[in-house]
Amino acid sequence: MNRLTPHDSSAVPTLDATQRKALEPIYARMQHVVPEVEWAVHAPYVAAINRLKRERNAVILAHNYQTPEVFYGIADYTGDSLGLAQHAAHTDADVIVQCGVHFMAETSKVLSPGKTVLIPDTEAGCSLADSITPADIALLRKRYPGVPVVTYVNTSAAVKAASDICCTSANAVEVVESLGTDRVIFLPDQYLGRWVASKTDVQVILWQGACEVHERFTGPQLREYRQRHPGIHIIAHPECPPDVLDEADYVGSTTGMVRHIEEAGASRVVMVTECSMSDNVAVQFPSVEFIRPCNLCPHM
Repeated sequence: MNRLTPHDSSAVPTLDATQRKALEPIYARMQHVVPEVEWAVHAPYVAAINRLKRERNAVILAHNYQTPEVFYGIADYTGDSLGLAQHAAHTDADVIVQCGVHFMAETSKVLSPGKTVLIPDTEAGCSLADSITPADIALLRKRYPGVPVVTYVNTSAAVKAASDICCTSANAVEVVESLGTDRVIFLPDQYLGRWVASKTDVQVILWQGACEVHERFTGPQLREYRQRHPGIHIIAHPECPPDVLDEADYVGSTTGMVRHIEEAGASRVVMVTECSMSDNVAVQFPSVEFIRPCNLCPHM
C-alpha cells in the first residue's frame, strides 16, 4: 500500500477561486471552532473528498466524535454508532465510507452486505470493543447458566452474535428490563452497566471493560469545574465512572446530550465526553458557552 508523505507534494490537492467560494458556507458554519489557519490546510482535502464521493456514488458517515472539518465538511450523515448504522441500512449509495472505528464499519457491512464499506484507518480500534471476545462470553455462560447476555452496541459483530440481545446507551435500561429476568450479564462497559444497575431492580453482572476516553474523567475534576465556572451545567455520558455521574446534572447518550442542551436552556455547559463532540455541538448552539475538558479518542 502506498503511503503519502509530507514530501509528496503532487498528492496535495489545491483549490481554485471557484472551489474556495463554494467552501465558504461550510467554513462560515464552523469558523468559531476551527481557526482559519487550520481550515486553510483542511479545505483542499474537503473539496477533493466531496468531489470524489460524488464520482463514486459514495456516502460518508461520521461519528459524533469526528473533528468539525470532517463532521461538517464532508459527512453526509452524522450521529452515534446506532444512528450511523441505521443510515447505512437505508442508503442507496454504492460505497459507504465510515468515519469512525472498526466495529462501526463492521456493523455497516452487516446491515448493508451488498455495499462496499471503507474505513479510512483500518487500525482504528476501540478499547471497549477490544475488551471482550466470544470466548469470554462462552466462559460467562458456563459460570452463569441461563442468565441472558446483554451486549452494548460498541462491540464487534462476533461478540454481538454470541449475545442474546444488544442495547445502546439510550435504551440499555429498557432492554435489560424487557427480558423479564432477575439477573443479566451486561457487556462490556462496567460503568454503563453500573449506571443501568442503579436504574433497575434487575441484578446486573458486570464485565470489566471501559472506554479509555470516558474512564479518565473524575469527580474532583468536575467539582473543580463548578468552582471555576459558577452556574455551569454538567452533562455526562454513562460510560463515565460513578463519581463523575454523581456530579453531573444530566446523564445520557450523545444524542440525549444534544437534546438536553436544547431543552435545558443552560448558558454554560461542560460535556463530559470526547472533546471533538463539544466542538461539533458548539456549532449547533453558538449562544452557549462550552467549557471543554479535552479527552480525545486516539482512534477517531
